Amino acid sequence: MNATPTPQLTPRQVRAAQRKKKQKRRRIIIAITVSLAIFLAIGGTATALFGHYGAPLANIFGFGQEPQDYEGEGHDEAQILVQPGDTGAAIGVKLEEAGVIKSAEFFTQMLVQRYPEAVFDVGTYKLRLEMSSEAAYEALQDHSNKLTGRVTIPEGYTYQTVLELLSGATEIPLAEFETAAADPQALGIPAEFPTVEGFLFPATYEFEPNDTAETILRKMVERMRVALNEHGVSEQDTFRILTMAALVQREAGANADDYPKIARVFYNRLESGMLLQSDATVAYGTGRLDTVWTTPEERADASNKYNTYANPGLPIGPIGMPGDVAIDAAVNPAEGDWLFFVPINLETGETRFAATQEEHDANARLLAEWCEAHRAEGGKRCD
Repeated sequence: MNATPTPQLTPRQVRAAQRKKKQKRRRIIIAITVSLAIFLAIGGTATALFGHYGAPLANIFGFGQEPQDYEGEGHDEAQILVQPGDTGAAIGVKLEEAGVIKSAEFFTQMLVQRYPEAVFDVGTYKLRLEMSSEAAYEALQDHSNKLTGRVTIPEGYTYQTVLELLSGATEIPLAEFETAAADPQALGIPAEFPTVEGFLFPATYEFEPNDTAETILRKMVERMRVALNEHGVSEQDTFRILTMAALVQREAGANADDYPKIARVFYNRLESGMLLQSDATVAYGTGRLDTVWTTPEERADASNKYNTYANPGLPIGPIGMPGDVAIDAAVNPAEGDWLFFVPINLETGETRFAATQEEHDANARLLAEWCEAHRAEGGKRCD
């Protein structure tokens, strides 16, 4: 069926339409203002009405404050990655940071009020800069905007999350990726690795329409081998380096300067015959990948082979996908005599390193104080 072509307006017609729109808005604002003034003259009830409705009306009509939303369909291009577990609020933050929408808070309020049952599919979406929140939402619901075959794998993700991202980007069923991943050696991963964990290099990939789950995972394994060669990692040292790099990746924050220091702490503990005592390894072994906080019972469970509190040496395999910075840290650790490290601010990632138990205990108290203040403000980072 042929569609009727949309008539093209001249610049003069566009300006005239914009003037009419502004005049209409002014008339509405004047009408509302006059009505509210009449209510105020009546008495206290009107004052309450204005207090209840005045701010929302001002927000809607741009009266008395900066508009919280862009208008229209936007311009140029932006890309947004929707990851497994992303909430509407999290997506709003991504949209604001990418310059797609003006306010994450406005976007979230819109979802609550208009689309409380909204569901967002995993994948990378093509949007535009400075879109209205409504337009951005509609674009994320339109699968024609989904960049099928293109996916970005962030550092530190576990393989199960990576498989979900791959499935969402390629529309190949997750079960097919899980089947392919169940045989690591068939993908070219050395036999000492218990799973594909650690061997799928985090990067941005573009896959062909005829790619299968197996060919995609093979490409990622081959890309990891390229990275290992670039860092000078030999075949016989691959397991040790990737296991250490994944541990560093998981334990480190956003500060790249901390990566080689954290690697040095773990190497020093190994050389001294100390247990690594990494909560991140314990949590990985329990399957609780949303946190690095563990219980005394979990830390005492030697049956968890990833538990470095109860088992000596490195864990039995990587606990995530390390990137270049973490691999480099595992190959080239910093010089130092540290045996301990602890973050003292979970929002900034500030980390303190110590060579003695006494120094470490003092640093741990700083973390406890930060957590106490954070919880008092309603924060959840220490839970």
